[in-house]
Amino acid sequence: MITIDQASGIRRGVRIAGLAAAIVAVCLASNSVASADTLIPLPDGSKAGPNATVTRTAESALISPSLAANGAGRTAWVSGTVTADIKGIKDVTEASSANGTPNTAGTGNGTNGSTTHGVSRVSTGYIVGCQVDVTGLSANPSLSLGMDSLATALGMTVPLNSGEVKYVPVTAKDILKDGVYTLQYHDAELQVQNCGGFAQARSYTVMEIVGNDYSKSVLYGAPFSIG
Repeated sequence: MITIDQASGIRRGVRIAGLAAAIVAVCLASNSVASADTLIPLPDGSKAGPNATVTRTAESALISPSLAANGAGRTAWVSGTVTADIKGIKDVTEASSANGTPNTAGTGNGTNGSTTHGVSRVSTGYIVGCQVDVTGLSANPSLSLGMDSLATALGMTVPLNSGEVKYVPVTAKDILKDGVYTLQYHDAELQVQNCGGFAQARSYTVMEIVGNDYSKSVLYGAPFSIG
């Protein structure tokens, strides 16, 4: 037989257990919301240059918090389509320009993270900064970046210190004749490591035409926060 006092104790125990379960559920829900991925749609862009028009469409970034929850790492899954519409250039080869003379313009390390290696080329990637506002950031067109300034494209892991900016190449394509060239990437993983402050990124696309008449056009995307 259960006494009145025992029954009251049981009821109190049930209420306490129910309250504890509710608190756990709320905490789990809060953690789930806090750790949810954030999709950032980014605007299209286009830029016309000599003999070329570069367009970026369907760009987005899916931001994921670090599983380590240490505030120094985060991941962005980036997607986009880059189109280069080329008109008015002659067929070129890796070694020479259309008239057979050595093609020296734009050889070696290209600018803004591209590498022309003596042939016209369209390349795209991301500028990533730690504790740096990249909203108005663009590289000097004459700036040549050595390999030590480029993040490793394989895996796209970017170790960044405070105040540091790096170029992260994603994909590129050689241009050998007139036509429409398309670069597409979907959910490319961009990991930022060792950044204890806020991190920002923005896409860039470099269109370089080499030969007798050298030209270069750079299209920048809208900046976004990686957390």
